[in-house]
Formats: sequence, structure tokens, C-alpha cells
Amino acid sequence: MSMLAEQHSKPMPEPVFGSEQAQSLMRQRSRLRFYEVVVWLAAVIAIFVLPSKMLILTEIAILALFAVSLDLVLGFAGIVSLGHTAFFGVGAYVAGLVARHYYAEPVVGLIVAGLASGLLGYATSFLILRGSDLTRLMTTLGIALMLAEAANQLGWLTGGADGLSGFSLGPILGMFEFDLWGRNGYIYCLVVLFISTMIARRIAFSPFGLSLKAIKANPVRAAMVGVPARRRIILVYTIAAIMAGFAGALLTQTTSFVSPDVLAFHRSADVLLVLVIGGTGYLYGGIFGAIAFTLLRDWLSVVTPQYWMFWIGLLLIILVLVGRNRLSDWISFLPERLSRLKGMKP
Repeated sequence: MSMLAEQHSKPMPEPVFGSEQAQSLMRQRSRLRFYEVVVWLAAVIAIFVLPSKMLILTEIAILALFAVSLDLVLGFAGIVSLGHTAFFGVGAYVAGLVARHYYAEPVVGLIVAGLASGLLGYATSFLILRGSDLTRLMTTLGIALMLAEAANQLGWLTGGADGLSGFSLGPILGMFEFDLWGRNGYIYCLVVLFISTMIARRIAFSPFGLSLKAIKANPVRAAMVGVPARRRIILVYTIAAIMAGFAGALLTQTTSFVSPDVLAFHRSADVLLVLVIGGTGYLYGGIFGAIAFTLLRDWLSVVTPQYWMFWIGLLLIILVLVGRNRLSDWISFLPERLSRLKGMKP
């Protein structure tokens, strides 16, 4: 008894990796990396260097925000979705309805649109908690298709197939008006993209983000060690829905028009393709993928207007079969190999 009491009275040994070390590591991982600073500086410099490309830069910013929102649930929580456009479309329509009937200030419409999409995300998150990836694919796709048909049939509210138009937006924060060149619109979208990405980044490099990766790797084991998987999935799905609603609202506000196309299946397919090109699980894949996809699509549509989708599909197949790392190795290897072959010629 005395030996047992003596053992219990001894202090527990310090863990090899304590809480202070863990917090230090988390702080180091959460610091901005060099390439991130370059990305945001390049986006700001583009305002002055590319004044004639504001419209396509705005499109890239909106698509990047949409992709970042999907990366939160796909790259970190492992939730595959074919209906992420549902939140994009709800945000787009709510922003248009707010501007047309209630308040024309863009930031207010943006916030309301995000909240509406977040509410839809929370309501539908319970449907993806059970089942396999195939079940989630069909469930999310079904939600998006239902909303697309509702937008098409409720003409008195959404304008039907003709879309919702006839509304104008006031100055951003009452100070910055949307100009014909799209400069203020691009700055507005860039600011929303930056704030949303920083929030998503903070989530990713927090204990919450680490728990999401644990759920993605093995949900059963994560639940056994005390990770509340259901609550984590519901929360991240709702946050991603809010960000997707922001992207849809930005599209409506920068074009002053919204139609059932915002709920079309091809938008979900495009944003998945963006993440395939840019990569998942580190947020900036959505930004890099949006840049590559938009520029490649515009270039191919000029070079081969009728077959540009063929080349996009071929790139997707190569990326899936070969892999991004191997493809980059081949790109660096082929020129070197060709130069050696030329040097061997007599």
C-alpha cells in the first residue's frame, strides 16, 4: 500500500510534445508563406498594370472564392459535393432580390446573401452526415437540381428563365461606385476574397482544422478519440456555404443580373475542375486553379472555339492519370532530354 501511495504521489512526467510546443508549431504553420505574399501583391499590382483586364480578373476572383469554399469541405473534411452551386445560386438570387426590393448597398446584400446560403448549408448538412461518398454526391446534386427547377418555375420571384434584372446597386459602403471599366468591382471582389481566404486559412491552421483532417483520414477513429465529427462537419459545411454565397452575391453585384444559370450543374463541375487543376487541401489550390482554368478556357475558346472543352477534358484526364507531381517532373525533364539528343547528333 505504501508503495502504491508513493507511486501515485509522484508527479506525472512531462510529455515529449507539450501544449506550449504544440501552440508554437501551430503559430509557425499559420504564418504567411512567401508565395502567399506574392499572390496577393500580384493581385494588387494587376489593378495598375492590367487596367483593361478588370472584367476577367473579377471573374477569376469570384471563381477563386467559390473554389476556396469548396476546398474547405472537400480538401479538409473530405466531403465530395456535386451540388455546391446550390449555395452559390442562393447567394446570387438573394443579393439580386435585396438590391431590387430592399437595399441597394452592396455590402449589406453580400452579408444577407451569405447568411441565406449559410442557413441552407446548415439545413442540408444533416443530409450528408450519413452514407458514402456516392450518397453525398447524389444528395448534393439533387438539392442543386431542385433549386434550379424552383428558380425556373417561380417567375414572379426570380424572373424565371429570363432571369432577374432591372435593379441597380449603390456605391460600395456609400463611397465607391461601380464603374464601367470594372476597377472598383475588381477591388471589391479582391477584398472579399482576401478576407474570406484569411478566415478559411485561420480555420485550416487551427485545432479545428486539424480535427477536420482527422475526420477525413478516419472518421471512426476520430470519433473514438473524442472528436465530435458530426458537429465539426455541420459547422465547416455551413461556413463553406456562407463563402459560396458570397461568391454568388459578388457575381450578381458585378453584373447586375442573375439567371438560373447560377444553379446549373456545369458550375459545380467547373469548380471541381478548378480544384483538380490547382490541388486540394491547402486553399490556394482554388486560387491557382481559378487563374489557370479561366485563362486556359479563354485562350482555347479563341484558338479552337468549337473544341475548347475537348482540350480541357484532355488536361483533366492527364492530371488524374499522370499526377500533378509527375507532370511537373516531365515538364522539366523533356527539354533537358531533347537538348541531350540534339547534342548526340553528328
